[in-house]
Amino acid sequence: MAHGRFNNPVVASLTGILDIFRKQKFSERITNNDRIDGKTCLITGANTGLGFAIAVDLAKRGGKIIMACRSQIPEAGERVKKLSESQNVEMRYLDLSKIDSIHNFVTELKKENITLDYTILNAGVALPKARKTPSGLDEIFLVNYLSNFILLNLLLNNGVIPNTTISKNKKNIDKPARVIFISSDSHQKSSFIDHNEFGRYFEYGLKKGMNNYSYYKLVFNTLAVEISRRVNPDSNNPNVSFNVICPGPVNTDIVREAPWIVRMTLKSIFSVFFQSPEKASKAVSYLTISKDFENKTVQYMHMFNSKKMDYKVYIPEEGKKLWDHSFSIWKKIDNQAAGFK
Repeated sequence: MAHGRFNNPVVASLTGILDIFRKQKFSERITNNDRIDGKTCLITGANTGLGFAIAVDLAKRGGKIIMACRSQIPEAGERVKKLSESQNVEMRYLDLSKIDSIHNFVTELKKENITLDYTILNAGVALPKARKTPSGLDEIFLVNYLSNFILLNLLLNNGVIPNTTISKNKKNIDKPARVIFISSDSHQKSSFIDHNEFGRYFEYGLKKGMNNYSYYKLVFNTLAVEISRRVNPDSNNPNVSFNVICPGPVNTDIVREAPWIVRMTLKSIFSVFFQSPEKASKAVSYLTISKDFENKTVQYMHMFNSKKMDYKVYIPEEGKKLWDHSFSIWKKIDNQAAGFK
């Protein structure tokens, strides 16, 4: 059976606290002078927490912000406008637990000839037990992994993320579009992907739910490496950059569905020891816009430090198997499945 690094949320939280005290090597590499005027930025799950803070920071830097969310429309967008003092902010409905929502979202972007310079895959859930979505899949599997696989395929196929490998509509050849995977260093030491369990719905409780969070971050990171292989025949001259970051421990409301005693314990830890979303967003902005990452792909940052991901995510055979299995599941639940191979 697949398993993540942690099955105890308190132990996971305490481990994260230690990261805050480590030296942040590249923390001075981004300043308020780093601008992205006129660049279009998509951020999923941007209505609260880290995604909201990223939207504010990139809007302050001159970006045209698309907040892709399933709630707080338009209220969250209005708050971003106010805090960033920018009107180049819009919200669009995207519910990653519903496949039709992903299709509709991409179709509208293509219809309006929108192309993305930066795509930040931030949305995710942490659930205390299994929950079935309309497609019949478990919500954490769908929202934290498969919907991102589907979304990226559609964005690339339709040229919303410009590229020459699939849609043949590359723009700004000297500066590839960038995709940022918001992950967690808790993916380290998670198990190999269990393909007997992968995508299959079954009931589970809090321990497995906690385990799944870090496990699906390993799956997510494996996707980042594999999609880069497929889109970028020459990794030294990428069509699109696919990079990964763990922003460190962040004080967000991600545990809002945990049992009361667990929720109260974690909220106490979060509020005292964890970074604010505003502080954590700076590391994400650094990876997203810095010239340090131009024409680079499959880079991994842990806060402001460069490091390696778990060795399993780099194994080509693991990536290929994940890609093929993901595609087969997509085709079973969606008659509009149209990815690339």
